[in-house]
Amino acid sequence: MNVAELSGFALDYWVARSLPDFVREIYFTDSGETVAVRGNDRGKPWDGRFEPSTSWEAAGVVLDRAQRFELRERRAGEPAVCTAEFEGGHRAAQAHGATTREALLRAFVQSRFGETVEEVLRQPQALTGVFTELVAEPGDIGDVEDLPRPDAQIGDIGTAPR
Repeated sequence: MNVAELSGFALDYWVARSLPDFVREIYFTDSGETVAVRGNDRGKPWDGRFEPSTSWEAAGVVLDRAQRFELRERRAGEPAVCTAEFEGGHRAAQAHGATTREALLRAFVQSRFGETVEEVLRQPQALTGVFTELVAEPGDIGDVEDLPRPDAQIGDIGTAPR
C-alpha cells in the first residue's frame, strides 16, 4: 500500500505500528473495524481505541514526537501538505492529505517505513520495535486486569470490590 493513500482504519493501524516506544500491543474492537492499543505514552497509560485519523487526542502522540514540522498554507480545493522530522524517524518526510491531521500522520508513517507499507494485519499482535508478533488473544502480554483507561486520571480510585 502507498502511504500517500492511507486513511481511516489503515492509517490508524500504521500510526500504531510506528509507535513502538508507546504501543506494546495492537488489537481490534467493534468487530474488527477499530484499532485499539495497549501501552504507555510518557507516563500516560492507554488501553482502548486508537483513532488518530479522527481524534486529535490520539494524533497528539504523533505531534509530541515532531522535532520540526511545517504546514503549507492550504488553499480551497488543495490538499494539506506537511513536511516533518520526528524523534526516532529515519528521515524528514513530506505528505499530503485531505486534512492537516491526515497529512501529519502520513508524514509520520512515511518517516518510519518509507513510501509503502504492507496490508493491515487484522490479528492481535505484540510490537517489539518495528517487528510484530501474533498473539492468540488481546491481553496475552502481561496482566491487563488493572490497566487504566485512556480517559482515567492517574490516582483515580475506583469503588472497593464487594
